[in-house]
Parts: sequence; C-alpha cells; structure tokens
Amino acid sequence: MKPFWRYAKKMLAYPFTLAAAMSLALLSAGSLGAGIMGLRPVLDLVLGGEESADLTKVIESWNRTLAPIGIRVPESLAQSLPTGSFTVAAVVLGALGLLTLMGAAANFGHVFLSLTVVNRTLTDIRHEIFGKILQLPLQRVIRVGPTDVVQRIIVDTWSLSTGFSTLISKAVADATKGCVAVVVAFVLDWRLSLVALAVAPIIYTVIRKLGSRIRRASRGALQHQADVSRTALESLQGFRVVKVHTTESRQLAAFDGSNRRFLSELNRVRTARALASPLVEVIAIFAVGIMALVAIKAILDKELDRETMILVLAALGMAGASLRPLTGLVNDIQQSSAAADRLWELESAEPEPGHDPSLPALPPHRHSIEFRDVKLEYPDAGSPAIDGVSLTIRAGETVAFVGPNGSGKTTLLSLIPRIFDPTAGQTLIDGTDIRSCSIESLRRQIGVVTQETVLFRGTIADNIAYGMEQATREQIVAAARRARAHDFIVAKPGGYDEPVAEQGLSMSGGQRQRLAIARAILRDPRILILDEATSMIDAESEARIAEAIAEFGKGSEGTGGGRTCLIVAHRLSTVLAADRIVVMDKGRIADMGTHAELLARCSLYRALAEHQL
Repeated sequence: MKPFWRYAKKMLAYPFTLAAAMSLALLSAGSLGAGIMGLRPVLDLVLGGEESADLTKVIESWNRTLAPIGIRVPESLAQSLPTGSFTVAAVVLGALGLLTLMGAAANFGHVFLSLTVVNRTLTDIRHEIFGKILQLPLQRVIRVGPTDVVQRIIVDTWSLSTGFSTLISKAVADATKGCVAVVVAFVLDWRLSLVALAVAPIIYTVIRKLGSRIRRASRGALQHQADVSRTALESLQGFRVVKVHTTESRQLAAFDGSNRRFLSELNRVRTARALASPLVEVIAIFAVGIMALVAIKAILDKELDRETMILVLAALGMAGASLRPLTGLVNDIQQSSAAADRLWELESAEPEPGHDPSLPALPPHRHSIEFRDVKLEYPDAGSPAIDGVSLTIRAGETVAFVGPNGSGKTTLLSLIPRIFDPTAGQTLIDGTDIRSCSIESLRRQIGVVTQETVLFRGTIADNIAYGMEQATREQIVAAARRARAHDFIVAKPGGYDEPVAEQGLSMSGGQRQRLAIARAILRDPRILILDEATSMIDAESEARIAEAIAEFGKGSEGTGGGRTCLIVAHRLSTVLAADRIVVMDKGRIADMGTHAELLARCSLYRALAEHQL
C-alpha cells in the first residue's frame, strides 16, 4: 500500500463521524438531483404555455420519466395539487428553494465533520511519527538532520491535510453531485449522456500523467524547503558568529541558493497544475460539440423535445462543474503523496534496538563495566572511531579518559548508554551484555553531563527534574546544592521558578553546566558520565564541583557502594583526583595508570599534561 493511502486509512479510526459526513454528502447531492428534475414543470410552463400549467400532468410526466428506476409519485398527491400558471411556478420554485436550503445545510455538515476527521487524524499521525522518531537510533536522526526531521513532522503532515480534506470533503462532495447529475442526465436521455461519459477515460489519463509529474516535483520541493529551513536556522543559531565574522553576505548567498532551488521545484509543480485545467477544458469543449450535433439530429428527427434537451445539458453542465475540480483535487492528492513518502521513510526505519518489552531488566550495577575488544566504525569513515578496545572498570571507581581530539574518548563512553552500539565486541555491565537487556533499565542507571548542555522550555526546577518529574522541591534543591548551583538560582528573580530562555541563553555556560550536573545528581545514577562537564566553569567553581562529584561518587547509605564515575576532560585539575587515567589515541588505549605513573612512562600523556591536557 502506498504511504498516502496507509495514512489515509487512519481516518477510519473515526467511523461514525466519517459515516455521518458521507451521508450528508449524499443528501446534498440528492437535493441537487431532485432540483434538476424539479425544473421540468418550470421549463414546460415557459416553453409550452398555459396547457403545461397543470401539476397533475407534470407529475404524470415525472412518473413516466422515473419509471425505469422504480420511483413513482402517488396519484393521490397529484390530484390534491393546485392548478394555474402562477401557482405552479410558485409551488415548484418554493420546493426548489427548500431543496436548496436542505442541500446547503447538508453540505455544511459534510465539510464540518470531514475536516473534524482530518484534523483528528493529523494529530494522531504527528503523535505516532514523533513517537517513532524518538525510538530511532541517534545516527539515523543525525544523518537525516534535525531540521529536516522537524520539517517532516510539521510541514509534511500539514501537506497531508490537503490530500485528506480533498479525499473525504471536496472529492466526495463534488463526486457525489457529479454522479447524481450524470444519473439524472441518463434518466432523461441516455444518448447525450453516453457521449459525455465516453470522454471520461481520456480525462482520467491526462490527470494521471500530470499527477505523477506533480508528485515527483512536490517531493523535490519539500526536500529543498527543508534545506531553506536548515540554512535559516543555522544562521540564526550561530547569529553571534555570523556577526563577529561579518559573514552576513555569505549566509545570504547560501540561503538564496537553497531558496532558488526550492523555487525551481515549485515551478515544476506550477507547470503541471497549470496544464491540467486547459487540457480538460479542450477535451470538454469537443465533447459538448459532439453532444450538440447528436441533440440537433434527435430534435430534427422528433426523437427529443426541447425541454429534455435543455435539462440534459443542464444536468451534464452541473456534472461537469462538479467533476471538473476533481482535476485539481487529484493533483492535490498527488502533492500530498510526496509528503506521505517522506514521512513513511522515517516511520518505516528500524527503531533503536533494546525497546523490546520482552527483554529482561538490567539489575542495578554493583561490580564492573567492561569493554571487551569493542570496535566501532561510522558509516563512510576512513578509519574506525574505536579500534579493539578492552578495558575493565570496577564499580565505584573514578576513571578519567584523556587524549587528543578525535581519539575516541566520547565515542567509547557513548557505548555504555547505547547511544551507539559497537560493530564488533561487547559492552558488559556486571558480566551482562547490555544488548541483551532493556535499554530503559540500562539508561535509568546512568547520568550523563555533556559539554553542550541542553535545557528545555520551562522553569529552572523543571529542567533539573527533567526525567524525574516525581521529584520533590526538597530533592531538587538538594541536587542543586550538591552541584553548587543553588546560590545563582536563588539570586534569580523567580528563583527555582524562573523561566529558562530558549536553549538556556538567559544563563552563562557555566550556570547551564551546573544545572545539567544537578539534573544528573537528582537521578541518583549508579554510573555517572561527565563529558567535558566543567569546560565552561571557572577554576574556583570547577574545584567546588570536583568536590561535589567526589562526594557523590562515594555513594550514600543504602546505595550499596560508591558510584562509578567516568570523566572525559582536557584540564589537568579534573583528572588528578581520578583513581585511574586512560590515555586514548586514534581509537585505541595508548596507556593507563595514575598521574604519576603516566608522567613517567607515557610520552603522549606527558605532552598533554604539559599543555594542561
């Protein structure tokens, strides 16, 4: 099943609302058909004179016309109707007015209920897709690009709404009215109607060919639209860098390039959509010409009266007016199909491993963490990021990882919470391969603080308690005190209830890092990973946080021993308190030991230490 129809099928989750909407569409179309048939006595009166002003005769004529489809107006009703030209006209036009009001009310109800189904379905789809995205591996999201992912969630799902509303609102309304008008035309005269019907396959072929072009161009337009968003977002997020380096013209040129490529794809869509209507009109004009010839011949042969010809042409004209927009509606669906394809790429991707509910929970970490000959290769990388590393870390031990940039320190520690999985080898906690247990139970035991601190919209307290929403205010304050963040928090006008600006820009880098450390402490993890967690903090604050981390690493009563602390750092002062120091180079362990041991025998460590790591 094509992605668009997979998503469209989700509208069936609201069967009663959908059924009511379709019923109202049929009622609206039925009132149109009845209105066309109701014009017969008015035409008889205009074209036939006084002798046609008898409603009894009109109804007898209706009964003869409707006999093939088994519909008959009761004769008792016919006998009770008034006579007279003006009375006939007033009664018929009054009935047509009531039919019009009924059809308008039914049409409103149909559109109202249809759009209700569309809006609810789109909300469900966004929820489902965002849930799937949160389960994707980090590498997949990085490869696609966060901006493109957000574009798909917001813009592409909104593009689906055009196709959905077209499918169950515009298309149903127009199709039912058109079909009813065609049926009425066939009932009145099948020969003229057959000519019109013969044109349908030609129009369908034209629409289908143009629709395929629109779908391809729309997909390209959505991709380039994501490039436009990405370029603009990168410029604004790095606005300070742009200003300092006076690269406004460079960023504008990059934006213009993406914008022009987007315009090119939009123009391809424009051309295909612009061709559709004129081509259909040309075909329709030829069909009308043929119908006129058939009608003239039938009238000359006394096989067709003028009233019937006018009604048939009116019915076919209404059918054409209703069915003509279907050209654009099919194109709308094709355009939405391009968005559905992009959404399905994300939704059908393999989720991050470890979320299987049948996997056992990992018991609390108490003994060791072991890397057993692990190797990790990034796609398209020239050399492995981690190349055959074997290392055992005792529970409660503090181990620092140092090395040049790109030596694999952060990547190695990312294997523990399974941000990445090794392409070879095993990562074990207390002898258990972490791939054999649920990823939630693993990550609940780990606290991570990175150099790039991420803060979310909300208050300071909300950000400290992120992932620990059940924490009390006392626990939040205690974690902030241990992270040496309490003093600057209470100095804020709102204290712990102070709103955090987007990306935490209302605070300094050091303050953001201390909030992140408080967040990790509040989790009370068995394993604490600090990846350049004090890089933005002054020396005095760093010393105080080092004390807090050392205190936190010792554990507390009832925790069953100290916590395992793994630290990536470039500052010498950060690693001196570690039980062991692991020196990494080119994805391998170059050496390990204490500070004094490494100074004595490891030239790489000695060079790093001389430059304060």
